[in-house]
Amino acid sequence: MATVSPHPPSSAPVKGTARRVYGLCAALAALALALFASIMFGSRTTSFGDVVEVLRGTADLQLTTVVESRYPRTALGVLAGLALAVAGTLMQGITRNHLAEPGLLGINAGASATIVTATAFWGASGSTAAMWWALPGALAAGFLVQAIGGGRAGRSQVRLVLAGAVLSAVLMAYIQAVTLTKPQVFDSYRYWVVGALGGRDFDVLKSMLPFVAIGLLLALLLGRGLNALALGDSTAAALGANPAVVRAGGLAAATLLSAAATAAVGPIAFVGLAVPHIVRALVGVDFRWQIAFSAVVGPTLLLAADVLGRVVMRPQELMVGVVTAFVGAPVLLIAVRRMRGNA
Repeated sequence: MATVSPHPPSSAPVKGTARRVYGLCAALAALALALFASIMFGSRTTSFGDVVEVLRGTADLQLTTVVESRYPRTALGVLAGLALAVAGTLMQGITRNHLAEPGLLGINAGASATIVTATAFWGASGSTAAMWWALPGALAAGFLVQAIGGGRAGRSQVRLVLAGAVLSAVLMAYIQAVTLTKPQVFDSYRYWVVGALGGRDFDVLKSMLPFVAIGLLLALLLGRGLNALALGDSTAAALGANPAVVRAGGLAAATLLSAAATAAVGPIAFVGLAVPHIVRALVGVDFRWQIAFSAVVGPTLLLAADVLGRVVMRPQELMVGVVTAFVGAPVLLIAVRRMRGNA
């Protein structure tokens, strides 16, 4: 007589899903703490009780003004962190390269080039103006890299990397030429290029929101296709996925997300590189879960870096782009060592 296993075959996937759900809840709790810390810490000291009073509507006008002035910065950190992290996850998926990140497509260089051009020749100024000028340059750079570097399966990943590196080098040379000949342009450009959440208002947030929403929706739709693509082009095709369509859609979503974030807050490095590595360690290789976790872990990391930058040199502050560079550099070294060990 055949014996009946006490554990049905589906028990392991169910347990894995439950573990991921619990992990996502923990990540959301960490994000909530980062949100609270972001509206609590700043150049002026505010306590936990002060923030609670403001949230309840019982604080005095001065305290309310101080705390509420941090709302745009916090909201922008959430949206930019989400966009950069999901874009990094998509790029590492479509290139099958764990060192890929949004700057790989030349998006940062494209946004910088159009901002410098608009400032130098058309007198553009202000955060909202920078947002609208940076966005077309970032998008154009992303799609130009796709057009130059796109190719047949297997070789397209290397061609994308090379195309992004070449385009970035050309655009950065142009930027240096303009900023060296026009010092007033350099004065406004140097603040944006470091990457910062401060000094922006809700208008910048509203400008980037539609692009982030479209990019995130497209990313969520591509989760299953990215899982198939990770098995190789021939296997993906056998499973019913179109590798070329998945790559094009992933690249379009990554470009929209990273272009909007870069245009709004500047080229913040390493978020798109570090978060996918953290997420893979938590949820494994399923891109559907990776994208969901990246949308939570990315804002948490960016807000935590911003809070650290505010308190480490109070009353002055370090821009968040500087902090993420310090945090992300060790992650890059670890990733390189792991890839060497697996080679």
